[in-house]
Amino acid sequence: MKTKIFYPVLLLSFLIFFNCHRNNDEASQPTNITPVEIGKGALYGNGQEGIVRSNLVISNNFDWQNLMSQMNSVNNVTDGFTETNIDFSQYEIIAVFDSIYHNGGWSIDIISIVENSSNIEVTISNENEGDITSITVQPYHIVKIPKSTKPVVFIQD
Repeated sequence: MKTKIFYPVLLLSFLIFFNCHRNNDEASQPTNITPVEIGKGALYGNGQEGIVRSNLVISNNFDWQNLMSQMNSVNNVTDGFTETNIDFSQYEIIAVFDSIYHNGGWSIDIISIVENSSNIEVTISNENEGDITSITVQPYHIVKIPKSTKPVVFIQD
């Protein structure tokens, strides 16, 4: 009698274990996130905007409006954005600002955004590394991605 109960319970246990193990493997697979570009370029205010080299995650309209206002404090930079009205119930903003350079030609670039089981990794790089023009620039790159509760980690390439 015990044998008749033991084998089905054992079989059921194995099925549950392997099914959970397979689902965990699937959940841990990294997923590329395709961002929507909001704006990319450089600030030309010689640092007067007061934005330091930074990597930002913006998840509410108040912070977004403050950032845009700060970016527009010298020049109307956001006029060139693809959109400024963001639905923060659906999206969040990733904004990266580089250092201030005293020659042009620099860029800061969001190379990839990958969602892992525990976080979202944003890889950034300087694709263009300056030229001989004598203009002060501060490169930036701003994108939106689907809203997530996972922490965002920035990786410099």
